[in-house]
Amino acid sequence: MRVVAAMSGGVDSAVAAARMLDAGHDVVGVHLALSQSAATLRESARGCCTIEDAGDARRVADMLGIPFYVWDMAARFRRDVMEDFVAEYQAGRTPNPCLRCNEKIKFAALLDKAVALGFDAVATGHYAQVVERPDGSRELHRAVDAAKDQSYVLGVLTAEQLERSFFPLGDTTKPQIRAEARERGFYVASKPDSHDICFIADGDTKAWLTARLGEQPGEIVDAASGEVVGSHAGAYAFTVGQRRGLGLPRHTRDGRPRYVVDVDAGRNTVMVGTADLLGVNSLRGDHARWCGPAPEGVVAVGAQVRAHGDEVPATAWADGDDVHVRLTGRVRGVAPGQSVVLYDGTRVVGSATIAETALER
Repeated sequence: MRVVAAMSGGVDSAVAAARMLDAGHDVVGVHLALSQSAATLRESARGCCTIEDAGDARRVADMLGIPFYVWDMAARFRRDVMEDFVAEYQAGRTPNPCLRCNEKIKFAALLDKAVALGFDAVATGHYAQVVERPDGSRELHRAVDAAKDQSYVLGVLTAEQLERSFFPLGDTTKPQIRAEARERGFYVASKPDSHDICFIADGDTKAWLTARLGEQPGEIVDAASGEVVGSHAGAYAFTVGQRRGLGLPRHTRDGRPRYVVDVDAGRNTVMVGTADLLGVNSLRGDHARWCGPAPEGVVAVGAQVRAHGDEVPATAWADGDDVHVRLTGRVRGVAPGQSVVLYDGTRVVGSATIAETALER
């Protein structure tokens, strides 16, 4: 099978490419250039797509003896991920750019180009497992290493995309991957993992958004009393569940901390309240994506609303492009724009972007 191995320059994608080659596939390494002004070196464990990363990926490809190319997808990444990220925050929502990148770039633009060039599939260094059923169909499952499991950010894959995807690391823990990389002599064996939002290298999302949207002064309002309790420079910089950075007096009248409970983008208002106002047990999601057949009727599932959050027992049902999820307990700090990923045991059923939340009695 002819396979494109997406090589970021990190240890995971390096071992993934090596394993695909060991399995007997015809492998070509591809590094995605996603930045239109790539830095020469990494500043920290944040960020990606530096010239250094491309060089690290090329060195691994040379050691493996496989062809290596750099594909420029910076314009597509800016449009489908970065501009979407800004627009979502401006609308008072909290997006997950990793899911959007997987949906729009790695398993759409990359996979589409690979197939157009005659390749059969794409392999990445994500920690997840693909299980093939007796009828030949494929399922997406959680990784063996629960601490590194990335099935949540892959929940946007369709059954058709899953048919052409490989995740060779899903049955292995991260320490084992690093040990394997050292045994193979890879220079990247001890390279730090990248984390957080790759295109915000310093991790300051608020400053990054402000540089693009400018200051937009508005009010911070107490959700219970309607009293104006503070001001802000832009509602887009806040997310439901946030406690830090509100700029409120340290001591409130009742002595209880305040959290963001709603962001009203239309009024440019941030609503704050006590922790008891954060809990929700009902979600409606749109932009449904199914890793297999859509569920029929009401089904019992596990629901996860954050990449590293806990799975909560729930029931769910599909309604066209919408998904309705009823959680068995309250979950705090769930914001529109986040994704809910549904599981049946370790199997990923599908995902949706959260449009509305509620507390139903």
